[in-house]
Amino acid sequence: MSPVLRVGVVILPQFSWPEARARWASLEERGFAHGWTYDHLSWRDLRDEPWFGTLPTLVAAATATTTLRRGPWVMSPNYRHPVTTAKDLMTIDDVSGGRLIAAIGAGGTGWDATVLGQAALTPPQRVARLDEFVTLTDRLLRHPDTTWRGDWFQAVEAKMIPAGSRDRIELVVAGNGPRTIGIAAARADGWATTGPESENVTTGEWWSRVAGLTRRLEDAAGRAGRDPGTLRRYLNLDSAPVLSVSSPAAFADAAGRAAELGFTDAVIHWPRPSGVYGGDDRVLDAIAGTLTGGAWTGR
Repeated sequence: MSPVLRVGVVILPQFSWPEARARWASLEERGFAHGWTYDHLSWRDLRDEPWFGTLPTLVAAATATTTLRRGPWVMSPNYRHPVTTAKDLMTIDDVSGGRLIAAIGAGGTGWDATVLGQAALTPPQRVARLDEFVTLTDRLLRHPDTTWRGDWFQAVEAKMIPAGSRDRIELVVAGNGPRTIGIAAARADGWATTGPESENVTTGEWWSRVAGLTRRLEDAAGRAGRDPGTLRRYLNLDSAPVLSVSSPAAFADAAGRAAELGFTDAVIHWPRPSGVYGGDDRVLDAIAGTLTGGAWTGR
C-alpha cells in the first residue's frame, strides 16, 4: 500500500487581506489538506516588514474557504492566556464549521518572549508553562465552567459555552524534547515537530534524528497508556537541510521519508521571493498536482 501523507501550507501573515484572501482560497482550490500561519508578533529578520495578527487572520481565512482546515503554526504562550485563548479558539472553530486545528508550542525565545516586559524564561520554565497551558486549555474546551489555580495561570469560573458541551477542538502539541513530546503523547490529539536543528548536518543525519524523535513519541505514548497510532503526526518539511518547496523532486523525497517514518501530515511553506523560504510559487502547483484529496500517496 502506498504511503498517505496529508499536506498543508504555511502562509506567513505578511499580506494585506485582498492578497491574503486569494492565497488562502487558492490552497483549497489546489487541493491542500490544511493551511497555517505563524503565531508571532514579529519574526526574525522579517521583524521590520508587514506582519498581521494570527487569530484574526484565521477567522478571515475561515470565511474565505469552505473545506480547508486551518490553524496556528504554532500558538505561543508568550503573550496568551488559556482562558482568552480557549474562547478565541472556540469562536474560530464555530466560524469555520469545525475546521480548526489548535497547535500549541512552548513559545519562542525571540522578541515575542519579552514583548510584554516579562523576564525571559529558562527552558524548564517554558516547558512547565506549556504543560499547564495545554492542560488548562484542554479542560476549558471540555467543560462549560472552569476554575483553576496553577503556577502559571489562574481561572475563576471561566465560562466556555458551547465548547464545553461538544467534542473538543483538535489539539496538537509541538515539541522536540523529551518533556514536550511527553506532553503531546499524554494530553493532545497530535504532535507537531520542526525536527532537529539542520545547521551543519547532512540530509541523512537530519532524517535519522527525526526518526529518533518519532521513537521518543512512541515510547512516551506507551508510558501514557496510549496507542501511538492514534496520534496525528505533523512534520515541518522545510526545517530539513533541503527546502521542500525548492523543487518538486525535493518535496517528493521529503514527503516519502516523512511517510516512511509514520508521519500523517506534512507542512510546507508558500515560497517567498527571496530570503527565508525563498523559492518559486509554481512549485506549489506542481506539488498540488501530486495530491489526491489533500494527501500525497507517492504516485
